[in-house]
Amino acid sequence: MLHTPFKRFHSEHEARFVDFAGWEMPIMYRSIHEEHRCVREAGGMFDVSHMGRVRIAGPDARRLLERVCTRRVSDMVEGQCRYSLLCNDRGGTIDDILVYRFDEDWLLVVNASNREKVLAHLAEQAAGRDVRVDDETMRTAMVALQGPKVVPVIAKFSQQVPTLKRYRFCVKNLLGLKMTISRTGYTGEDGVEVIMPASMAPMAVKLLLGKAEQAGAAAPAGLGARDTLRMEAAMPLYGHELDEDTDPLSAGLAFAVSLDKDADGDGEGFIGQAALKKIAAEGSGRQLIGIKLAGKRTARQGMEVRVGDRAIGQVTSGCLSPTLGYPIAMAYVESGACGEGDMVGVVAGSRAALDGEVVGLPFYRCG
Repeated sequence: MLHTPFKRFHSEHEARFVDFAGWEMPIMYRSIHEEHRCVREAGGMFDVSHMGRVRIAGPDARRLLERVCTRRVSDMVEGQCRYSLLCNDRGGTIDDILVYRFDEDWLLVVNASNREKVLAHLAEQAAGRDVRVDDETMRTAMVALQGPKVVPVIAKFSQQVPTLKRYRFCVKNLLGLKMTISRTGYTGEDGVEVIMPASMAPMAVKLLLGKAEQAGAAAPAGLGARDTLRMEAAMPLYGHELDEDTDPLSAGLAFAVSLDKDADGDGEGFIGQAALKKIAAEGSGRQLIGIKLAGKRTARQGMEVRVGDRAIGQVTSGCLSPTLGYPIAMAYVESGACGEGDMVGVVAGSRAALDGEVVGLPFYRCG
């Protein structure tokens, strides 16, 4: 398995490891619920170095990105991040990504499980263009500091970072180390994500966490808490709410799809645009919903959702929400089959169905 530059740090903090997309990653240190609550109440630090980091440069970099990204990037300014998706010709999702706009080039942050697939897709679309695609994943590291006390602590040694708006970033020397710091995250809380050279990662994490721990603002957190946090915030996870057979419009991500791109100067549009225009006009036949479950039993991916005796869809993600105190789930169901306030059942194998109420998304909203 692959290891991040923080492997020794995780072992010293008695992390429990799992295989995640070929990487040995910490699932938790103490307990998932304890780490989850720490992020909601103060802060947590996550190793997200398994995420792919791909540099796009050259005269045709912008045109390549406009061709592969569902969201327009030409109007981005230096220091801006933007959530987007890569689609296939059918409008299915190859990956969901973050696009960083630097002065002379671009950086994509992609899912670990899709990195090789994305690199192959970019290479195919880059053919015949004057562009360079450089996978920086193994040369860099990435951590996320998330929680309500994180930014106030950063303010003690940086005036610029706390002034960044959401989805903005800066490159600066912090604690004597050069880092790219963005006001982004995957927990539903405020915070930052930090990219740095792999060689400086062990020193940087000790400095960052040390400052945060002194202020009671952060503790190490694993992928287990990252998953329950993103579920409360109804953020999609590839392989659950997104895959190559699922379009971003059905997933509620229309804000990240620029359906008028083919009207731009080059008129090329993005891959999958025609399919997504048709879905926007006619519908896909399904929608993503939130379910609040009664009792303490949790729903799992693949469980059937019913209205009465009629199957209407399947669960994509579910957990016992540490913040809300009851089980929650997301599911794809037939369009119009149910609405907020309606009761549904979730089939849990041979056991009695779980009773649930359809609720709006997200389940939890920061502040």
